[in-house]
Amino acid sequence: MSIFTDESAAKLKKLQIFAKSIVEGFLVGLHRSPYHGFSVEFSDHREYNEGEPLKDIDWKIVARTDRYYVKRYEEETNLRCMILLDHSRSMFYDSGSGSKMDYATRLAAALSWLMISQKDAVGLVTFNDEVSLRMAPKAYKAYLPQIFAALVHLEPAGGTDISAALHSIAASLNKRSLVILISDLLDEPREIIKALKHFRIQKHEVLIFHIVDRDEAEFKFKRETQFVDSETGEKIIVTPWQIRKQYLQNYDAHLAELKAGFQQYQIEYNPVHTEVPLNDLLLKYLLKRRKG
Repeated sequence: MSIFTDESAAKLKKLQIFAKSIVEGFLVGLHRSPYHGFSVEFSDHREYNEGEPLKDIDWKIVARTDRYYVKRYEEETNLRCMILLDHSRSMFYDSGSGSKMDYATRLAAALSWLMISQKDAVGLVTFNDEVSLRMAPKAYKAYLPQIFAALVHLEPAGGTDISAALHSIAASLNKRSLVILISDLLDEPREIIKALKHFRIQKHEVLIFHIVDRDEAEFKFKRETQFVDSETGEKIIVTPWQIRKQYLQNYDAHLAELKAGFQQYQIEYNPVHTEVPLNDLLLKYLLKRRKG
């Protein structure tokens, strides 16, 4: 029996179409990968995976061994990417332009399509206060529907204990990788930085997309408002204009501490507001990586 409802199947199709269109549009005319120069130097063979193009099969190996292998080139071995996606309850906040989770899901889908289009391996780990899913990095397009299906089925769950989840993930990564964290970073900055340092000690490259809703950054509520902690259920009624100054001071201090830690450990930081069109974000990101 299929696990897909009509609604989730429609979401999956929409996500696939979005990721394909946005990424392939950017890749047209790009003659170099943002991560490494394209190389056609032969490296070795690997087993053929169902769904890969038949043109990549080494038929001489098939004739000798009756087993299917494809030639692997240097460009296929240069990058392994792990996308770490936060789906704690706070990520599902929506001020009207779409939730942080909607934005993060589409970003993860587009990045996955980008990596595999470049013949790079991509994996997915989802987490809240613990790791909820691990998908090992693979580099063939037939893997994308599995990643997208996992993204479509994510539900709000748990609080945010970023540090515990990240330490667990870091301990499981055996090969050097590009680690992309997509989160609203609503946890203690010191603990987040300590966990990300774990990756850097292991020589992984770390890149962060910090997903922010306009309400969080500006706190421009006009009326007396009841705020509900999405992760604990705690409720409080406040007069926003009376606490806005203190809130913004605390918010800025939170960001400053994060940024200082990221700079110290050479972690690439990308703040992302949900109102920014995703194609604009990806274009900026691709050009930045290409220059790097």
